[in-house]
Amino acid sequence: MSVVENIKALGLSIPDVAPPAANYTPFIEHNGLLFISGQIPMIGGKTDYMGKVGDALTIEQGQMAARDCALNILGAVNRVIEGDWDRVIRCIKLGGFVNCHPDFNDHPKVINGASDLMVAALGDRGVHTRFAVGAPSLPLGVAVEVEALFALK
Repeated sequence: MSVVENIKALGLSIPDVAPPAANYTPFIEHNGLLFISGQIPMIGGKTDYMGKVGDALTIEQGQMAARDCALNILGAVNRVIEGDWDRVIRCIKLGGFVNCHPDFNDHPKVINGASDLMVAALGDRGVHTRFAVGAPSLPLGVAVEVEALFALK
């Protein structure tokens, strides 16, 4: 199945890229690498994932927020590749930030929401390196932010 079919099989769709909220670009393609700026869990102009994971939100809700970040990452990739998913060699790295209290330590479980979606969408091309860290706050008060690096043909 194609990436788009894999996403549809999960009951999801690849969103359009949101315009930047500040002075940055959502992505840069350079020498076969595609750098995706941090994406927040905002789909269609709204998010259900505000606040700190482990406090206002459960780990499972944090995972859903991370999944929505990954959907936005795929939206940015889709814009760059103009729908030609054969151009994607692989997802090289995801970097995840979790809005949480200093004593929260389940960051990897939360960011698995993004990692799991990347593998479900891209198969073996979605297996990546990763970091997952806690943050005292994130833009707009969202629960999670995820950035990415891809290799392209």
